Amino acid sequence: MKNIVITLFTVFLPILIFSQTKVEGVIYEEGTNVPLLGANVYWQNTQVGTVTDFDGKFSIPYQSDYKNLVISYVGFKTDTIAVTNPNQKINHKLKPTSTLNEVKVVSRKQATSRSYLEAQNVMNVSSDELLKAACCNLSESFETNPSIDVNFADAISGTRQIRMLGLTSPYILIAMENIPTVRGAAQAYGLTFTPGTWVESIQITKGAGSVVNGYESIAGQINAELQKPTKDDKLFVNLYGASSERLELNTHFNTQLSERWSTGLYLHGNTHQNEHDVNEDNFLDMPLYNQVNVMNRWQYTDNENGFVGFINLRYLNDQKQTGELGFDPETDRLTTNAWGNEIKTQRYDISGKMGYVNPNIPWQSLGVQFALSNHQQDSYFGLRVYDIEHTSIYSNVIYNSIISDSRHKIKTGLSFTQDNYDELVETTAYERIDNSVGGFFEYNFDNLEKLNLTAGLRADYHNRLGFFLTPRVHARYTPWEKSAFRASFGRGKRSANIFAENQNLFATSRTINIIPSEGGDIYGLDPEIAWNYGVSYLQGFNLFNRKADITVDFYRTDFQNQVVVDWENPREVSFYNLENESYANSFQIETNYNTFEHFDVRLAYKYYDVKTKYQTGELIKPLTAQHRFFANASYETHVKEGKTSQWKFDVTYNWLGKQRFSSTASNPVAYQLSEYSPTVGTINAQVTKVFSPRFEIYVGGENITNVRQDRAILGADDPFGSNFDSTFVYGPIFGSLYYAGLRFRIP
Repeated sequence: MKNIVITLFTVFLPILIFSQTKVEGVIYEEGTNVPLLGANVYWQNTQVGTVTDFDGKFSIPYQSDYKNLVISYVGFKTDTIAVTNPNQKINHKLKPTSTLNEVKVVSRKQATSRSYLEAQNVMNVSSDELLKAACCNLSESFETNPSIDVNFADAISGTRQIRMLGLTSPYILIAMENIPTVRGAAQAYGLTFTPGTWVESIQITKGAGSVVNGYESIAGQINAELQKPTKDDKLFVNLYGASSERLELNTHFNTQLSERWSTGLYLHGNTHQNEHDVNEDNFLDMPLYNQVNVMNRWQYTDNENGFVGFINLRYLNDQKQTGELGFDPETDRLTTNAWGNEIKTQRYDISGKMGYVNPNIPWQSLGVQFALSNHQQDSYFGLRVYDIEHTSIYSNVIYNSIISDSRHKIKTGLSFTQDNYDELVETTAYERIDNSVGGFFEYNFDNLEKLNLTAGLRADYHNRLGFFLTPRVHARYTPWEKSAFRASFGRGKRSANIFAENQNLFATSRTINIIPSEGGDIYGLDPEIAWNYGVSYLQGFNLFNRKADITVDFYRTDFQNQVVVDWENPREVSFYNLENESYANSFQIETNYNTFEHFDVRLAYKYYDVKTKYQTGELIKPLTAQHRFFANASYETHVKEGKTSQWKFDVTYNWLGKQRFSSTASNPVAYQLSEYSPTVGTINAQVTKVFSPRFEIYVGGENITNVRQDRAILGADDPFGSNFDSTFVYGPIFGSLYYAGLRFRIP
């Protein structure tokens, strides 16, 4: 292991990379300070161009023979700017094409947005959107986003799990700055290991992702961009307290050490030490826990020579305890005195992203990503022990260039991963080493107007999965103004870590039954293989002179081979392979409307058709609502000239249709459930008072209508008996929760 680590650092650290001679700037709408997302910026008489990002910013390669910069945007007059100094920063305002006195153009930066230009179906979520909820960690960052479903994994751990396109998080590639992070041993609880305040923005991609990021993504990708030391506040403090007696503290310290080096120290701590049993089943409704999370982030910037690099060092210590009221780990651990559960996790991470761009040929660049982590979890659930240690190495080298002109871009590179797993499942030990090496090539055609096409292919060799190819294609076509029609397809392949991904099975009395397949090499099972196909249509329009848009999408995932988790026998949970008998269909329609000034409404409806052919027949996937409705309304008061005081209001409603329970027909009558759950509707709300750019306070409530699932644990009266099961969770357990907090910053 040490030799591998030394080799990686010897190879990659000299390439602390990403440099370029560029012209940078921001494009605004004239008469406002509103940045323009998606404005075209290109050098006159060339095909070298780019588009502005979420904050109206752009960065474009520069050569000495480039003289005039052209800036265009639909509905605005095209401008041409003479550039004589590549180091100058351009702040330019575009004029609307209509200047009639009767027409007033009003626009605001949106907290979430979809690009009309990208080939992939990506939703960009800014930090402003994350502040609409308490957002204490990444798993709680999706409450105001209809593309992601958030549910509790069980009635014991209090852990939220997410779904996309009807599939759970193992089928989603979850990355930090495009480095896969929530995977392997971190799959069950990893989303709770990233504090919300550390996140600068989130990109949610539906369907198969880019081949650049690996072969494991099936349903989509979630990428979280972290705060940058050079852009984040010098000091940021966030205090949070909830009616459950949950307390949190987040602090950021950022400083510029020299002209080129900046660093940030990010500290997070949370604790909850009060026992709650609202439904009176003698079990805690939420665990007792402590978490300490520290990240040291380094940024190197050399504008003169064009170097930029990031290195992150992280340490996490997370401890959870739950179970029956009065459970004492000192005396009751692994005994029948009382049913209890402890999960103790320590994690170390080092990661970075680096690159080099040829100053003389600015469209050629070389980038490197690397990550090394060690994740150790020691846990028990009643009398059942589950321990896992996972050491992971990840590296990715990416070369970017163009063919002929900047309309034709290519990416190619190599990647290497190694995962060492050491598991103890009750009394059985499982050890394995997975490693893979692969290469990829991706071609992108983008004429900045009608068509954007990305086609990629990976070739990987895995010591257990063998040699395989991963094709993925994304296309965007703009038939008319403010529209985007997208289509995609792609293949994904992954090893199912059946115990790490399904830790809720240990909080039951079910026996574990693995039905091996012939030649299966991962717990005796074959890898999972699936194809994902999708189409979407985005249309922007004006309704009563106010901005609006509507998005409709449909995605289908067909499993060529799936590791089925079968809960249909209440005495056991079975794992086995099924071929070509499982699929997930997802349909969503979403609309956003700026109803009146500073008041935005978002509505969405989703339909899921997720079925698997179990050994007992084809059934709807358990605890997956077929119908979902989402509504969000947000309003903020206008900031008067010369003032900074402001109020912000946000309300979110989530409705879930009935969900199928796995069969309990063979249980005694007292421990049987109906075939379907009731429907569930919850309301969350938050009010924020901004006193100044430096200080604000917020209060809010989750599930303020106090919806509760009273019978969350089956067999709670006899937790060591054969009917004990904590996995039949379809709604909130604790009921209403209220919170308050403050944010203080020194810019």
